[in-house]
Amino acid sequence: MEFDAVVLAGGGSTRFGGVDKAMLVLDGVTLLDRVLTATADAAQTVVVGPVRTTYRGVDWTVEDPPAGGPVAGLAAGLQRGTAPVVVVVSCDLPWLTKDDVTALVDGLGEYDGYGLRDASGQEQRLAAAYRRTALVDAIQRAGDPRDKSVRRTLAGLNLSWTDPTRAGDDVDTWADLDD
Repeated sequence: MEFDAVVLAGGGSTRFGGVDKAMLVLDGVTLLDRVLTATADAAQTVVVGPVRTTYRGVDWTVEDPPAGGPVAGLAAGLQRGTAPVVVVVSCDLPWLTKDDVTALVDGLGEYDGYGLRDASGQEQRLAAAYRRTALVDAIQRAGDPRDKSVRRTLAGLNLSWTDPTRAGDDVDTWADLDD
């Protein structure tokens, strides 16, 4: 099934002391490029955040105004692409693979979204495949997307989740890279 990818890479990385988390290197590859490798089969990929050097060409956009949070970033990213399915991922998922992305798209079934659980069982709304129409409708219902909670914005969607997997583990602190 055809899908687009929206990669959120515009956060402030405050728990990293302002270091650009997207450009952190793990095993010789930036976190952003690791996610772009996992989503390489997308019909169109848009990265929401400042333009950076990446291993493959992507479209770039930023939320208006910048630093509006992940829902605002998602709203900006959804302005690009037309595929009926959108894989939404944050740039800090270094263990995400193409197989994981394929499983998300294939597992969507009749749900509005199908996402990863991290290794601890936490649902990762920013590591999921969604029906574009359901996602757009949820964001429109939220009104101004700036500083909105992703969990609350997507609360009305019919979502399903994988079993816990390392692919859903994000990197929020330096210690997360050491795992």
